Amino acid sequence: MPQTQPMPDPQPIWQMMTGFQYSAAYRTAIELELFTKIAEGNTTVAKLAAACGAAEKGIRVLADVFTVFSFLTKSGDEYGLSDVAAAFLDKNRQTYIGASIEFLMSEAQLNGFADLTNTVRNGGTRTETNASLDSESPMWVKFAKAMMPLMVPAANGIAANLGFEKNADLKVLDIAAGHGIFGITVAQQYPNAHIYAIDWANVLTVATENANRLGVADRHHLIAGSAFDVDFGADYDAMLITNFLHHFDADTCTTLLKKVHAALKPGGKAFTLEFIPNDDRVSPPAEALFSLVMLAATPSGDAYTFKELEKMCVDAGFTNNLHQPLPPMPQHLVISTK
Repeated sequence: MPQTQPMPDPQPIWQMMTGFQYSAAYRTAIELELFTKIAEGNTTVAKLAAACGAAEKGIRVLADVFTVFSFLTKSGDEYGLSDVAAAFLDKNRQTYIGASIEFLMSEAQLNGFADLTNTVRNGGTRTETNASLDSESPMWVKFAKAMMPLMVPAANGIAANLGFEKNADLKVLDIAAGHGIFGITVAQQYPNAHIYAIDWANVLTVATENANRLGVADRHHLIAGSAFDVDFGADYDAMLITNFLHHFDADTCTTLLKKVHAALKPGGKAFTLEFIPNDDRVSPPAEALFSLVMLAATPSGDAYTFKELEKMCVDAGFTNNLHQPLPPMPQHLVISTK
């Protein structure tokens, strides 16, 4: 009889099928402040259980799960934080991103995946909560509050690529500002920059809080309303279009970019922040997988390649467009000059 080939390992299928279990464990660990309590010196099961207000068995199982995933280390009965967990999951660190579960794992976001089969059939979500960009939706306030820490590296990347003299008098428009951290970071690094933040009025309250807290309130101005409807004004040196275009189809994006082009000074720059996959649309992984998020969360959004974004920009009047990745984050800049 011919020699049979060894059976393929089905483990990737198992991991895909049970992935929801581990995201649930992550949410529980954040809610119980497991990583924070370890950072504070509660390194044994007994101490962790007391600090987290949970049963010892439950804490042992939860901590072991994160040891398997290399978020924690374990020696005997002592747990410790990995470098990644120490940097990003200790609530006492400025780089803490655990709060992002309040949006990324919210009911509104999970609803988008509840009927993914029909979403795939339709080519976009028909879930009302996710399909409408509702100006009164508390979801976007939750987004602004939860997502800011996760956006700090990208905000620093935008400011580092702005390309103006540090003491220049700059007029900067921050479109769909949300938490405001993109414009606020520019204001922090450019002491004569004035930021004009556009978003719905309820969301701008979050940006205002952050501008006050981070010391730039006197140079942070508000324009309440939809970016598609409000008057931008004119003569901007820079315009920030961050995590916005992926919500819409290409024609809608081009329409907005034409409005951006018209409001810039000659030589002004538009900075578009997006998850930009390669032309093959399957690499890099994080950028490529973002298309699934947009399929589940929007009627017509997508993760656009640079070629697709460049075409939108050219059609809007920008002939000079540069693609700038922002490692280690999966987000990229398109820098377009008028």
